[in-house]
Amino acid sequence: MSARLNSAQPYVLGLFRVVLGLLFAVHGAASLFGVLGGAMGGGGTIPSGTWPGWYAAVIQLVAGGLVLLGLGTRGAALIASGSMAYAYFDVHQHVALWPIQNGGEMSVLFCWAFLLLVFTGSGAFGLDRLLTRRTAATPRPAAEQTPIAA
Repeated sequence: MSARLNSAQPYVLGLFRVVLGLLFAVHGAASLFGVLGGAMGGGGTIPSGTWPGWYAAVIQLVAGGLVLLGLGTRGAALIASGSMAYAYFDVHQHVALWPIQNGGEMSVLFCWAFLLLVFTGSGAFGLDRLLTRRTAATPRPAAEQTPIAA
């Protein structure tokens, strides 16, 4: 049973990445463009350039889109994780200690989920794998293959 689950791991990780990136990008799109209920469910948008809300929404849209596509997953996930950690400590933590008390569950979950992707990579279905495979298949000149001794 364990061997079968392990063989499915890259595919499940890829699906996890796609869902996580989509949910994060939708948050950014709602805040920036007023779609799907808009900013904080009020139908509006966040005024351009306001700190930190507008910048957080841009990070959500861009990093979420990159994670969704599996393009630069580790870097985008690191930035997304950091932005959610900032959101938790800046917006939620001063209200109460525990996320269940201060409404910060989504920030904490996004933060830790993106941090997981920093260490696991994109899994299956990501553009990262296509680019890595393509560059690995391209032969390099002999001068680049020779190790340099110190």
